[in-house]
Amino acid sequence: MSGRPMPCSPAEIGRLFLFEKLSPEQLGRLCAEGRVERFEPGPVYAEGEPASCFFVMIEGTVVLSRRVGGDDVEVTRTSQPGVYAGSMQAYVGDRVPQVYNNSMRVTEPTRFFVLPAETFAAVMREWFPMAVHLLEGLFFGSKNTQQAIGQRERLLALGSLSAGLTHELNNPAAAAVRATASLRERVAKMRHKLGVISEGPFSREALAGLIEIQERTAERVAKAPVLSPLEAADREDALTDWLEDHGIQQPWQLAPTFVQAGLDTDWLDQVAAAVDQEILPGAVGWLNYTVETELLMDEIADSTARISHLVDAAKQYSQLDRAPYRVVDVHELLDSTLLMLSAKIGPGIRVVKEYDRTVPDVPGYPAELNQVWTNLVDNAVAAMRDGAGPNGDAPDATGTLTVRTALRHDRLLVEFRDTGPGVPPEIRGRIFDPFFTTKPVGEGTGLGLDISWRIVVDKHHGTLQVESEPGDTRFQVLLPLTADRTASPSEESA
Repeated sequence: MSGRPMPCSPAEIGRLFLFEKLSPEQLGRLCAEGRVERFEPGPVYAEGEPASCFFVMIEGTVVLSRRVGGDDVEVTRTSQPGVYAGSMQAYVGDRVPQVYNNSMRVTEPTRFFVLPAETFAAVMREWFPMAVHLLEGLFFGSKNTQQAIGQRERLLALGSLSAGLTHELNNPAAAAVRATASLRERVAKMRHKLGVISEGPFSREALAGLIEIQERTAERVAKAPVLSPLEAADREDALTDWLEDHGIQQPWQLAPTFVQAGLDTDWLDQVAAAVDQEILPGAVGWLNYTVETELLMDEIADSTARISHLVDAAKQYSQLDRAPYRVVDVHELLDSTLLMLSAKIGPGIRVVKEYDRTVPDVPGYPAELNQVWTNLVDNAVAAMRDGAGPNGDAPDATGTLTVRTALRHDRLLVEFRDTGPGVPPEIRGRIFDPFFTTKPVGEGTGLGLDISWRIVVDKHHGTLQVESEPGDTRFQVLLPLTADRTASPSEESA
């Protein structure tokens, strides 16, 4: 939007605090190369447009806003003469995209001194060369530092996740190795027992009956019911008594295995009725090996399934072989993140999932959303650890982490609630600032929430906010249900 041109007075702009130290010659040059414009209430420029001008308000009221999703969020409203906006980084040239990083409008007739971006850059370099060097160093130095520390933080997070994943994989892998060794031993004993039985004076029909019982026993193992400890103890006692009454040696070793397999005295009565008395001890021993091999194979299957599940969760978390921008189920992302962080969360923290499974999928960058979940869970665990005592470590943290999803108007809400001590009111407004951290030196970079903010707000056009009081801190992510634009190639490669 263009304003109405008006005369430019060097004396008038010289009274603005931004120009008050300039010489008459410099003020004259500004008036000669710039202009004064009067804008009626309405927009002056829009966020994302090429930054072609530097604006300094002479009189009026200006409002600056940022685009968040489908809404314009007001960030500044002022009537202070001399406030400025627009192409404030023109002096760095093409090294950064020269676009307006906010929208500006006026609420009453307002006069601006308007300086073209090229002229603003030229006078800055000519009049304040040392200041320009310092500003460039501050701008690019801060940006490079943020990138370097952000990369370091990602590497530390990756190392932590790798250690947790290795720990989680080690348990089922070790269980599978142990079960395989035990299975090899049981199969060898089965072969030996089979040889003993086959050499005995048993009829073909008796052996066929034993094989048939073996098959039905294996089927019964697969359908074993889950018993309470009291029920299991009572059944073990009953089986031990039965085995003793039928002359089976070491019944106390066989009974627990049979109970785990779902066998009871009624089943053993069927076995005793199907085989001759002299073959019964050998048949029971044979069935014991059958049960043990089935249980061991189940353990191996469970362990390998657990490993496969962990690998799938790792792929889901890292979003390997997935499109970077797509429609996603946030519950899948949350589950994979919680599984990847289970070692860091530790046994002292109870995780409660309050998912609304009726909420729709949302468009987004799943790998980056997983990074947001990781940062928020990590902060929650750290808060509950700090609340447990200064010498606590993450596995010793205690409390409850509640992850909730819901539909809030036209947004998807993802909420992380912890029972830590809370965020003090005096720092609540700074927690999303780059490099701000409450952690001791060396433990935090202060970029976790800043990165999360940029991912949610800048890249997904959502909202990230916090509500906190002692014992109840909630970080809330609000994501739009529909994409208001198509992802650009640059964003997809980011």
